[in-house]
Amino acid sequence: MPHARFYHIGHAGTVALLPTLSDALAAAKVGGFLWLDYCQPSREDLAPLSEALGLHPLALDDCLDERQLPKVSDFPGSTFIILNSFLYVERALRIEEVDVFVGEHFLVTVSGCDAAGRPLLADVLPTAESRHDSALRGPAFLLHVVMAAVVDQKVTAIEALEETLDGVEEPLMAAPSSFNPAELLHLRRDLQALRKSLFHEREVLARFCRRDFPFVPEKAVIFYRDVHDHLVRLFELAESCRDLVTSLMEIYLSLLNNEMNRVANQTNRSMRRLTLISTIFMPLTLLAGIGGMSEWTMMTGQANWHIAYAVFILAMAAIGAVNYYLLRWLERRE
Repeated sequence: MPHARFYHIGHAGTVALLPTLSDALAAAKVGGFLWLDYCQPSREDLAPLSEALGLHPLALDDCLDERQLPKVSDFPGSTFIILNSFLYVERALRIEEVDVFVGEHFLVTVSGCDAAGRPLLADVLPTAESRHDSALRGPAFLLHVVMAAVVDQKVTAIEALEETLDGVEEPLMAAPSSFNPAELLHLRRDLQALRKSLFHEREVLARFCRRDFPFVPEKAVIFYRDVHDHLVRLFELAESCRDLVTSLMEIYLSLLNNEMNRVANQTNRSMRRLTLISTIFMPLTLLAGIGGMSEWTMMTGQANWHIAYAVFILAMAAIGAVNYYLLRWLERRE
């Protein structure tokens, strides 16, 4: 549900929650700085910021587009940052955009809600108040807390992905024929999205560490370096998880190929046995067809039938035995 919070932070680190934007702007004239936090706002909610704080209309339009990759843009009077927050809920990765405007006397954040319906930045103010000696000294210091909160959500998402990956590995090794490879494909897609976001956010933090923007004082750089180090480690972890998914897919294909070869070998053995039996009985069938006709009795004489048929049966048995051992010998040679 859309809502907004307007905070005025005084020079002594005191935080005051004000009811309207006009009240916050009036309080800022006394001193301190503002934090304006919007959750799922509409275009009409953000429109007054263009005149009140001088925010660029193009940047405000980007706040309403939820398909943006992390980036940073410098405008006259403010710096615009886009971050990606990741939520892993019910084995599905959800991307939420966090947009930030930082100026000399204000910080504006635009974000969405988590799976429980809470604002993504709901815990930023308690965290900032717990370290009031640094986080409430200015907009750049509070921005560090916002970035750290977004990175912590990425850590939670990666840990959940790792647990899912561990749960996939065991059934894959136990029964590859019944394993569903779509799970690996979904994990790989989620890790690819996470890696892409981490790559761009790492570049954003690198620019903050280099002090490419006028609203980042020298004393705040050390805090951004800490966030940058976390992003580098998370990027490497996402890379290793992606490599593990690729290895599991290769193992799955190898195990499945081995299973198919085993079934094919069993089929080939069965066909060889049937071929052997057919080869043995083909000449016997021919002889039985001839022996069952009157020509055999005419050749041996009707009076000698009891001797002739005994000899015929022995000949059939001998031919069958010779065929059997001959085929077995050929099979052993192969």
